[in-house]
Amino acid sequence: MTPEAALAEIALHADAEKAEQMAAYHKVPRQYLGVANPVIDACAKAWRKTLTLEDRLNLADGLWKTDIHEARVAAAKLLTQARIRPDDTGAWRLIANWVGDFDAWAIADHASIAGQKRLVWDPSRLDEVEAWTTSNHMWTRRAALVMTLPWARKTHPKEADLAIRERVLGWAASYVPDREWFIQKAIAWWLRDLSKRDPDRVRVFLETHGAAMKPFARREASRYLPKET
Repeated sequence: MTPEAALAEIALHADAEKAEQMAAYHKVPRQYLGVANPVIDACAKAWRKTLTLEDRLNLADGLWKTDIHEARVAAAKLLTQARIRPDDTGAWRLIANWVGDFDAWAIADHASIAGQKRLVWDPSRLDEVEAWTTSNHMWTRRAALVMTLPWARKTHPKEADLAIRERVLGWAASYVPDREWFIQKAIAWWLRDLSKRDPDRVRVFLETHGAAMKPFARREASRYLPKET
């Protein structure tokens, strides 16, 4: 399947009115087709069943390069899979290369979910992600937290998982002085999810760094913390 054929399949469900609404909502100048995410997801799942990994990587790459909103979402969904065999550098390299193109939360989040799967499969890739934390590109810095969310969500973390959790919390702490709304939101998101598993660790973070966080982020981070008696 070519990117053109895949895009034509998605475009069968285009809605001009919804496309206008999406353009106004996302506030990023690119083409929008007005196709709902469940439709894109169904297309991507069908394609994954028939394509080799090499063909899937090529299709994802081609769809991403169109810079059409739905095409980029579809590209990410093509690579959102717990197990990709062989899982060498192919899928991860493609996702990591996309990070510099992130410019809107929806596309960034879809691609970051694909990235989460590849990081969980091979945590050694976190060495590369750590370099993102000092990027001049805000969306790259944000991706370092969004792609590592699985470690905030582990119910029974192993020793290695706890070490990664502390590593990422260190990144989050270094972000606290950053006044960008999306960065503060990402810190809060990580802490909020962690509070469901390890509320004491979140309390320690907030005691140390909470006063320097934006008020909305501090409130979001503590939303699910149990009340202390």
